[in-house]
Amino acid sequence: MSKIDTNKRVPHIFYQLMDANRVALVFLSMMNWEQLLAGGRFDLNKNNAPSEPQSRSEFERDYDRIIFSAPFRNLQDKTQVFPLPEHDFVHTRLTHSLEVSSVGRSLGKTTGEYLVKKYPNLPGHGISSSDIGAIVAAAALAHDIGNPPFGHAGEEAISDFFKHHPYGFVWQPYVSQLEWADLCSFEGNAQGFRMLVSKENGLKLTHATLAAFTKYPRPAQIFEKDPKRRSHKKFGFFSDQITDYELLANRLGIENSSPESYVRHPLAFLVEAADDICYSIIDLEDGCTLGLVSFEETLALLIEILGNKFQEEKLSKYKTTSQKLAVLRAMTIGQLIDEAVNSFCEHEEKMLEGSFDQAITDIIPSAKVLEKISSLSVRKIYRSKPVLEKEAAGFQVLEGLLEVFSKALNHKFFQTDLYSGKDKSILRLLPEDFPMENWDSKPNAYPLLRALIDFISGMTDKYALSLYRKVKGIALPGV
Repeated sequence: MSKIDTNKRVPHIFYQLMDANRVALVFLSMMNWEQLLAGGRFDLNKNNAPSEPQSRSEFERDYDRIIFSAPFRNLQDKTQVFPLPEHDFVHTRLTHSLEVSSVGRSLGKTTGEYLVKKYPNLPGHGISSSDIGAIVAAAALAHDIGNPPFGHAGEEAISDFFKHHPYGFVWQPYVSQLEWADLCSFEGNAQGFRMLVSKENGLKLTHATLAAFTKYPRPAQIFEKDPKRRSHKKFGFFSDQITDYELLANRLGIENSSPESYVRHPLAFLVEAADDICYSIIDLEDGCTLGLVSFEETLALLIEILGNKFQEEKLSKYKTTSQKLAVLRAMTIGQLIDEAVNSFCEHEEKMLEGSFDQAITDIIPSAKVLEKISSLSVRKIYRSKPVLEKEAAGFQVLEGLLEVFSKALNHKFFQTDLYSGKDKSILRLLPEDFPMENWDSKPNAYPLLRALIDFISGMTDKYALSLYRKVKGIALPGV
């Protein structure tokens, strides 16, 4: 195949978006791998040229920067499925993220081998299959880094606070419509993007890793969601970081899918597939280990995926249920990796066009079995009594923390006649770098609230629970 000219952008398809006031023509050009995998780090303050060659590639250093960061370390005490797990075999966000990254590396490296063969000019640009594996591994490692305490219940708790709580709803007059949409729809993916590009965290990841991380390249509020586009299911950046993603998209040649949103970087499909594979199979394994799903039911589902690869005589050599589950899990994940790679390679050109926008795991041969596993997991695992009880506690904890701190901030900066000694004591518990000073008159409410959400969403489950008890007077330090 001849080399693609990265400077020549030929319109590929177009469509119309119309309302009473506008008609917008959106042209999609064919993206190309050379630009999508371009080197250089996302740093608004410096030249984005690739750094000098080192023993590790730029993308391998992305992985190391993430794994040594404080936000990633906090995942060790954040809920995966079972909040505040009492059993050491139950997965936390950290173990889940490491497993997703491992699967992502396999997906990326194998598809990378296909891409390097199909586009022989890639090695000339310094891109190897290992580089593609490293990009997916790093993006997958960070995929849950923006999740708050108590899992998805934590996301709902933060959103519900602004939509329904008196001291959440009181902020609406102080922010724009776009900003209010952010606050009422907390999204872990957007929070993750915010953390990864944050100057405070100093990660300065490569453009390719950041784009592969962003599965939902759109803000919270768009003119019209397209239900056929998987990338419109959620959102990937807050309103104050639209410009950040625009810079990233321009650098990599990522096209718009509508005036407000973008098509996915193709490697984002692999990051999503790695996550889908892991939580489908490993959550089922956890549910079986905890006795919420029978071994027989688990075995039957996994055999449907393995087909002829399943050999009962080999499984019988293992004595314990946990050993059998581990073997079955490994074989099943291997099979799903093969299916996902084949699907990616089949649809890769449409991904470059921007016309493919589905979850890979929805179209692989095992898709129907994964749907069965998902349905079973919702019924027997995600809605099990222990999970629901602890999620309810998470709602109470996060709502309580947001109420106490947002009320004190509101009294200090807006309803100043209500500012009390109690409010002063509460605000002293905020981090030292919280933006309490250097406002011209009244502060801008949105960045103030974003900083508060950064603080609370970044907490571990145990720290959130401990701080909640203290600010509510339920427990005292040292008592």
